[in-house]
Amino acid sequence: MKLAKLSLAAIVVAGLTSGSFAADTLADAFKNGKVSGELRAYYFDRDTGDANTGTAKKGNASIFNTGVVLGYVSDSLYGFKFGATMQSNFAPFADKDAKNLFKGDEYGSGAVLSEAYLQYTIGQTTAKIGRQFISTPLVAGSGSRMIKQSFEGATIVNTDLPQTTLVAGYVDKYQNRTLTQTSSSETGVPEFAQVGQKGDGAYTLLAINKSIPGLTVTGQWAEVTDEEDVYYAELAYAGKAGDFAYGFSGQYDVINFDNAMSREDSGFYGLKASIGFSGLNTYVAYTKVDKDGNADTIATSGNAGVGSGSDIIYTANVIGSGNYSADAKAYAIDSNYAINAQAKIGARYVSVDLPQAAGAKSKDYNTLDFYASYAFEGALKGFVLEAQYEDLSADSGAKDTNEFRFKAAYKF
Repeated sequence: MKLAKLSLAAIVVAGLTSGSFAADTLADAFKNGKVSGELRAYYFDRDTGDANTGTAKKGNASIFNTGVVLGYVSDSLYGFKFGATMQSNFAPFADKDAKNLFKGDEYGSGAVLSEAYLQYTIGQTTAKIGRQFISTPLVAGSGSRMIKQSFEGATIVNTDLPQTTLVAGYVDKYQNRTLTQTSSSETGVPEFAQVGQKGDGAYTLLAINKSIPGLTVTGQWAEVTDEEDVYYAELAYAGKAGDFAYGFSGQYDVINFDNAMSREDSGFYGLKASIGFSGLNTYVAYTKVDKDGNADTIATSGNAGVGSGSDIIYTANVIGSGNYSADAKAYAIDSNYAINAQAKIGARYVSVDLPQAAGAKSKDYNTLDFYASYAFEGALKGFVLEAQYEDLSADSGAKDTNEFRFKAAYKF
């Protein structure tokens, strides 16, 4: 879950394009390339409200993970660049309960080549083909676990039009967080697997426009071939009045399923208002899912689009994802305070109302989240600590859960 979000335009441009260099030979292009990396140590403690009976992803256990991320991007040669990123994950002290509970997202030792791409830039257009991280509303990998989700395919980004970013993409393979998420009978680091039940991939088109000062207009379409089409639109306005910052935004999502999927078409809408003053920022949000059916996709995520990073509903939790169940109504309030440029603390409350069948127990629930982060400066610049805690209190028809996460990372 992302606590501080960059603008979508900045994410797309930074993630799919980069500045130009000028190597004269292939040897120079590789010799002058840039190496980056990250050392990670994560501790998760999770209680799903179930006994440790051996059922996958249920129980009460903790896990400690360490890992290394290494990335390389070559210098530019005639507009071409090569890039690669390797991620690793190790949990040497995980016991039986931890392996069972976390094998769907944190347990799995080894390394995976998450990025290996060829990029070409001409003018204001950049094309990238191969394994790559993607971050758009409807096609996005999540980086909330040790292994960040990735895709295999092609993307094109163009910024020729003033204040406008256009993106087209196709992905045919998807790398999840662990192998268990794509193969229930095995554990380990993830492998790239097909996108969609039929394996025919997914297409997407995205447009972002910021022509009107303060207003960001976003529209995206994504299709998982022969399964579903998703349409998403968002209007987000941000302004200032003296020392006060404020914002208003609205989102609207429609998902149409192919007849063979045997699911009702659905969607959701959301409204959000925010205000900030002197380091204190607060927002309130409301979302409503169509009563005809669930608004999550079948492909890869259970969220609004392809990949767990597509958890875009305004009332998502800090740790858990938002609720896309049919006729779900949710309210959220978040308040965070930047103590200084390095330290931040915050809390979020989310209330979800779910439909209740006659005679059935209520499955409504509330979540309370606390989060904090600290980024070191000086001799320890690049070292970041982050802590999150989420407590879910459910009515009698569901179970209470809680989870604590502590992350330490050093980027170089």
